[in-house]
Amino acid sequence: MYHRVGFTAAQSAELWERWKKGEGLKSIGRAFGKPSSCIFAHLRPSGGIVPPARHRSRLALTMAEREEISRGIVEGQSVRAIARMLGRAASTVSREISRNGGVGRYRAAAADKLAWKQARRPKPCKLAIHGQLRQTVVRKLELNWSPEQIAGWLKRAYPETEAWCVSHETIYRSLYVQARGVLKKELMEHLRSRRPIRRSRHATAKADQRGRIPDAVSIRERPASVEDRAVPGHWEGDLLCGSKNSYIVTLVERHSRYVMLAKVPNRETQTVVDALIRQARKLPDELYRSLTWDRGKELTDHKRFSMETDIDVYFCDPQSPWQRGSSENTNRLLRQYFPKGLDLAAHSQAELNKVARQLNERPRKTLDFQSPAERFSQCVAATG
Repeated sequence: MYHRVGFTAAQSAELWERWKKGEGLKSIGRAFGKPSSCIFAHLRPSGGIVPPARHRSRLALTMAEREEISRGIVEGQSVRAIARMLGRAASTVSREISRNGGVGRYRAAAADKLAWKQARRPKPCKLAIHGQLRQTVVRKLELNWSPEQIAGWLKRAYPETEAWCVSHETIYRSLYVQARGVLKKELMEHLRSRRPIRRSRHATAKADQRGRIPDAVSIRERPASVEDRAVPGHWEGDLLCGSKNSYIVTLVERHSRYVMLAKVPNRETQTVVDALIRQARKLPDELYRSLTWDRGKELTDHKRFSMETDIDVYFCDPQSPWQRGSSENTNRLLRQYFPKGLDLAAHSQAELNKVARQLNERPRKTLDFQSPAERFSQCVAATG
């Protein structure tokens, strides 16, 4: 049975520690004997971001002193007598009693709680002070740029202007901690995860379960030149899945992180391989040397793809999608545009091209905040 009671300071500290370690709402709720909705309500005011530790001024009354004041009132002591016992000025004790309901209503716990609340002096963040910077951040968020991309782009665009530099953490906090009143809550819809509160980076994802591919060449046999990303032309691919058996072929180039998308009516191996062949023929041979895929059966006919394009295909180890890191990250980016449960068949190839173009024009931290389009254009120019 659940009880509608709050959290003590010790419980709150433990709750936040569990959240930082990546525990889910239900798991934390079970540990405290509370429903997950209660845990969410405790995390929500600060957007899932651990509040900074607060400290009392050495001049402020402590909880123990307030309890002594309460006991002194019950015993009928005068204000001056209570003050002498505490070693405080009589005016300090008098004001403390007056601001908390007077002699007849003074309660130590309530007075201490109110003192903590009134002691808050929130410092306005940079986005609250600089309106022009705030508007620039808002425009980039509306273009589905991540806070880290925005911060990196600003640093690159205004290297000598400190006023135009803002950390990605400040942007996240301005979004999730709505008490700041800096960025509108609606802008959170443009974040990749669209979560109402921020998750711990330690939260783990479920392993991907895939089938077996005949005559698959293991990723372990992939040349070293592919591994270090120094040479362009090596791609990673996958299927992005939607509702009603709808799919999109996703391709990302490892050196530049350049993305291409292809509409497919189903995930049959003939359909997917045909789409991959069409995409391969759009590029110079120097810019399509290999393809790495997971263990999805949609690439069972990989030999035909290699025969018609002269492109080597490598497959990840079973249940190891992380070996295609660029593809996994790209799919997470694409979920901003194509959330899980969406019918992907409704999107035309022209719409897919528009999404790919927008992704390719976004700066990337791993590219020193160049965009994939910039980096890929340099590769194309080098082949010419």
